[in-house]
Amino acid sequence: MRTQRRQDARNRISRAARMLGICALAAGAQCALALEKLSYNMAWLPQGSSVGVIVAQQLGYFKNADLEVNIVRGYGGNRTANEVDQGQFDIGYVDPVSVMLNRANGGHIRLIGAINTRWPAGICFDTKRYNLKTPADLKGLLLGGGSGSVVHNILPVWLERNGLPKNSVRLMRMDPAVVDASLIEGKIDLAECWRASNRVVTQKQANDARVKLGWIEYSDFGLDAYGSGFAVSDETLKKRPDALRKFLKASYQGYDYALANPEKAADLIAKAFPTTDRNVALNQIKDIGDLIIDPEVKDKGLGFLRADRMLKTVQFIDSAFNLNGKVKAQDVYSDALLKP
Repeated sequence: MRTQRRQDARNRISRAARMLGICALAAGAQCALALEKLSYNMAWLPQGSSVGVIVAQQLGYFKNADLEVNIVRGYGGNRTANEVDQGQFDIGYVDPVSVMLNRANGGHIRLIGAINTRWPAGICFDTKRYNLKTPADLKGLLLGGGSGSVVHNILPVWLERNGLPKNSVRLMRMDPAVVDASLIEGKIDLAECWRASNRVVTQKQANDARVKLGWIEYSDFGLDAYGSGFAVSDETLKKRPDALRKFLKASYQGYDYALANPEKAADLIAKAFPTTDRNVALNQIKDIGDLIIDPEVKDKGLGFLRADRMLKTVQFIDSAFNLNGKVKAQDVYSDALLKP
């Protein structure tokens, strides 16, 4: 660590020296070391999904890359996708469903790096009430989902791909704020829960109520798709590739740190956002530690987007949202910034 700090210091001195040299050649010019600014939308409250970005900010990885990154909370994937498309933010934590819906409606955003290399959602249930092992075991049960949740589109197609009728699970649209509590109180049988996000929170609430949660992962039964990653507008990608490349490098350095030091990473989140529950953040970080690594392309480093999985992702979402081929796989992502 000391060696790294000394190297970082030498790099800063070297950059300063270069800038001073340039300034000296510019007679009468005023020159200052300026960091290039970027804004990042987390799509929700601070949590494990964005730990790499938070660590990169707290440990100075962005500053060492001559970047100043403003990290802000978000209000859901669809809204974040649209805000990035409209130029309100440079980069967002966005899921492929939101990317495709944005593009299907005339938007121009795409993923530039993976965070969840597998679909992170599953279906949670109370193990005292049900012993569920496969999609077939869900038949006839009631699943509550937020009124705008993708579960209402994803679940029927997933059931069908597992040889079941699309309506074999009953779906209820609910206020998102009451879904988890309704599951724990037994008012609904099932609820969708997301790793590195609300599943840890729901687990904590369940523990307090002495309810034991179980879950079935979509990814264990045929949903071979990417979850969320870093998304930008086509315009930003075209105009600011160097800044985005630096952002990705520093952010994935932050994820690497979090994977190796989850306890310290949880401390950094709690320091940056004091209202965060540190233990919840720690367990979310552990989830991300699993989700961010794709064993099939581990040698290519964090963030790599596979063409085969992206195609499967696009095909599944196309079917779930009846997009009729309107959005092509090549329009949903770019791996250009992650290449050496």
